[in-house]
Amino acid sequence: MEKDTNYTFDSVRVVMVNTTEPGNIGAAARAMKNMNLSKLYLVNPKGYPSAVATARASGADDVLAGAVVCDSLEEALQGSHLVIGASARQRNIKWKQMDVVGACNEIQKTTTIEGQEVAVVFGTENSGLSNEELDLCQILMTIPGNPNYFSLNVASAIQVFAYQNYISNTTTEFEKSSNELASFDELEGFYTHLAQVLEHIEYFEDKRPKELLMRRLRRFFGRAEPEKEEVAIFRGILRNIKPFQK
Repeated sequence: MEKDTNYTFDSVRVVMVNTTEPGNIGAAARAMKNMNLSKLYLVNPKGYPSAVATARASGADDVLAGAVVCDSLEEALQGSHLVIGASARQRNIKWKQMDVVGACNEIQKTTTIEGQEVAVVFGTENSGLSNEELDLCQILMTIPGNPNYFSLNVASAIQVFAYQNYISNTTTEFEKSSNELASFDELEGFYTHLAQVLEHIEYFEDKRPKELLMRRLRRFFGRAEPEKEEVAIFRGILRNIKPFQK
């Protein structure tokens, strides 16, 4: 079934973190333009801008020209409402995990509300996303492949994602949601506030280290995908824990 409105294409940003090969940036831009995506964010890219990137873009110069270069992943995620991190590695701490099809379906559901944006984050060529970078994501997206040999180039991974996003966008209808999700900025403000309160009540200790506990709390709230009003309620509760006030 064809959809008349391709609203999600303008609501999805591809974020490349610490990319070391400029050619991969150009190849990613080419893949994106083929699948009607145009929002590219680059976090600390090495050797960019680059003639190699332009050559590999093969005419997707407008995507490269519009790319936003950021100093941090947090900066690149500002204004987004759902953050999906791409990873092929097994993790000791399990995030909410979906394959690329399920992740693209989540994108379509999220962007049924006008103004809600999704960021899909891809890590460096050598090691992917760190646990600290995944802490900023709500969903871990995987791309199934040969278990005996799985070495997908980052630009190729973006191509697979972009294709599946195009298919989901143009062939599947989702009921429009009426619930506005909390933005990345609002969630980060909440996590900072929560950590400050937990420090104030001396909840962190050797058997409950701050880093591990906050990672688990991020996963808990990330799975819930809290709405804007729900985060406001939680922050109201935190503000009333006396004598702590913020």
